[in-house]
Amino acid sequence: MLSTDISVSSDLKNQLIKYQRVRKRTEETCSPLQIEDFVSQPIVDVSPPKWHLAHTTWFFETFILRKFPEYRVFNKDYSFLFNSYYNTVGERVLRHDRGKMTRPAVSDIMKYRAYVDQNIASFINAEKLTETHLELLELGIQHEMQHQELLYYDIKYILGVNPIAPVYNENCSADRVKEDQVGSFKAVEEGVYEIGYTGKNFSFDNEKGRHRTFIEAFEISDKLVTNGEYLNFIEDGGYENHMYWHSDAWDWLQKENISAPLYWKKVNNGWKRFTLSGLRELDPDEVLLHVSYYEASAFANWKGMRLPTEFEWEVSENLFDWGHCWEWTNSAYLPYPYYQAPPGAVGEYNGKFMVNQMVLRASSKATYPGHSRQTYRNFFHPHLRWQFAGFRLSRYI
Repeated sequence: MLSTDISVSSDLKNQLIKYQRVRKRTEETCSPLQIEDFVSQPIVDVSPPKWHLAHTTWFFETFILRKFPEYRVFNKDYSFLFNSYYNTVGERVLRHDRGKMTRPAVSDIMKYRAYVDQNIASFINAEKLTETHLELLELGIQHEMQHQELLYYDIKYILGVNPIAPVYNENCSADRVKEDQVGSFKAVEEGVYEIGYTGKNFSFDNEKGRHRTFIEAFEISDKLVTNGEYLNFIEDGGYENHMYWHSDAWDWLQKENISAPLYWKKVNNGWKRFTLSGLRELDPDEVLLHVSYYEASAFANWKGMRLPTEFEWEVSENLFDWGHCWEWTNSAYLPYPYYQAPPGAVGEYNGKFMVNQMVLRASSKATYPGHSRQTYRNFFHPHLRWQFAGFRLSRYI
């Protein structure tokens, strides 16, 4: 399932502190919101902030606390309301209906969080958690870190489609990043390389199965594509030339009437971009964000290059600075050799999504500090772009 160096007899206090710190950060992320913002779901991919607050709490209650006979469930309806995709656990509200849940109120959800937090602390302090429970606790903590980043995505979309483009936080720069270097291509020799996680700290099951793969000699850019570079693609008719696009991508462009990255707005003769700190003039030197795999691949074709595979990215990550945004790769999200999904509901965490999605590597400025690593495999459908995603280029030598 996962790898962790936590044991029942050690580090319990530190683990409780970590749990409480992560839980607090989720609530702090939501603190700039107005109460009306908590229920909005403008598209199916965006979950209401209230749902994130409840679902991350449901995870700890369902997979840890409910295993103890003495625990009393906070509300029997919450298992149905806030289950995400765990068929093993039971029925659930469908994803596109999460915005219909005006009740329970946000205040009820905050009481739910406090109730579960109190019980988790009590069970930890009483040393009732077995090694299995502690592994699930760590998984739940990492799961909440993921939802904290999703909260940034979803909050930005909720505010971004608002006609008056309200500001989330004037001082937030998670979606405004610049790189310092001029930029060059770094060469990597052909050879057989080992891929996948190795170590004793936490990792997700989709990183497991360290294995060898042959990689042809290639070069990879040590900088990400910027707004200015992508603007050149737009002005050269990149969105009008079908030769740069996959067939599915071209159909997507026509159906959705896409002509620029998400949150870009043409104002008179210039461009503006909606950010978490408000609508701003497009900065050509900032790292490009909010493009789909389709758009990243089309730009690479326009440049006569390509996106790196996830394996090329992993073996070359020490040649560039990463962590500004998630980076699209040219790899489908598939299991590593000998991958087996863990039994039970936890087995639904990663394995069931290994179809029709593309891998992203690195992390973003919205990622919880230390949550990502060079073997981390993020994944999204190729048309999605509300996440903080950009890309770098590569080419064969």
